Amino acid sequence: MAQPKPVEALSNIRNTPELWQKITFTFICLLVYRIGSHVTAPGVDVTAMLNFFQNQGSKGLLGLYDLFVGGNLSRSTIFALGIMPYISASIFMQIGAAVIPTLDKMQKDEEGRKKITQWTRYFTVGLAAVQGYGYALFTSGITGAVINPGSGFILQMVLFLTTGALFVMWLGEQITERGLGNGASLLIFFSIVERFIPGIFQTFGFVSTGAVKPLALIAMTAVMLGVVAGVVTITLAARRIAIQIPQRTMAKGRQREAARNHIPIRINSAGVMPIIFAQSLIVVPGAAAQFSGLPWLADVADYLAPGTWIYYLLSAVLIIFFTYFYTSIIFNPADLSENLKKQGGFIPGIKPGSKTAEYIGHIVERVTLPGAIFLTLIALLPIWLADLFAVPFRFGGTSLLIVVGVALDTMAQVQQHLLLRKYDGFMKKGRVRFRGRNAGAGF
Repeated sequence: MAQPKPVEALSNIRNTPELWQKITFTFICLLVYRIGSHVTAPGVDVTAMLNFFQNQGSKGLLGLYDLFVGGNLSRSTIFALGIMPYISASIFMQIGAAVIPTLDKMQKDEEGRKKITQWTRYFTVGLAAVQGYGYALFTSGITGAVINPGSGFILQMVLFLTTGALFVMWLGEQITERGLGNGASLLIFFSIVERFIPGIFQTFGFVSTGAVKPLALIAMTAVMLGVVAGVVTITLAARRIAIQIPQRTMAKGRQREAARNHIPIRINSAGVMPIIFAQSLIVVPGAAAQFSGLPWLADVADYLAPGTWIYYLLSAVLIIFFTYFYTSIIFNPADLSENLKKQGGFIPGIKPGSKTAEYIGHIVERVTLPGAIFLTLIALLPIWLADLFAVPFRFGGTSLLIVVGVALDTMAQVQQHLLLRKYDGFMKKGRVRFRGRNAGAGF
């Protein structure tokens, strides 16, 4: 009887020592991260913090940040800042490379990349210290949240949170180097997924109490499955540009027929970053009003609250803008055209050089629009559905994009390791047999 495919896949992974070691190491790092996520920073009343987030802080910038750090912010743990300072520093350096020629030149050199990595770490330390100071002031302003407020508590909180952020950064780098997948992405992925199970139980609790009708839950589930399928489809969708690269024989140097290949241009090259940028800007007035207490900022925050037409319109405009902006940063048609020219490749019917760059840039602009519209729908659909079905919860399109994207990338790396292992086994076990009298002589 044939073995089921999932069981066979797990067996192949278990029988691949290098891949199994990477998975085990990644699991241990994630376990350490989750253990640290339950160690509360000293001097903070967790109950008061949880009550505040449940009543006021679950929306806006704090709620978005708390989502990415797996609830560490609301629980005031030593990992309250999570991996976000490191990601923010990496994004700033990435944007800086797009506008500063020196950084762009350093990215193309191995030694330059090492320096940029080191600068990113230093920048992470500064961001973590600033965010830790802000969080210390924030917790001090919540009634009953801090046992002994004062300068000593602020200094202590900055030290603990900065150290925790640097340790999480180190864990992410270790996963990237010695584990499986991108460490920073996996930490965010794990933080989001571990909150799904409590959310499922909470949803069934809403049904049992009558807050959510069974038909509404069924319709909501069907829509969620459709959204997940759409996210997977758009994440994998790409526009392929056909290219040809001439090949030469080693013996006589004669040029053979050009090898046909393609350049995949993803529809959603920007990923989830446009949504994060847009939401971060929209919630700024609300966060400023919460900290400052100014009445006019509170009025602006009410106008930009989720569910208003201004919120929908501004969100759509910002997401589309940041989609084009971030795509232009991470995707450079001129560099792609130059690399293709160095390899002797070309796009059939297009002249190499500037014409190729213009052609690729035109295609990127065209495929970015449906990607931007898709991101807008993913960001706004949960709010529309929550209002339509009158449910007291919302499933996040942002979290879905992150979970699906990281899961697909990790599965692709697992598949790549399995294929490499198969080819290694073929090269080690297989023997090439030559025909003719001189086969044994090694000719």
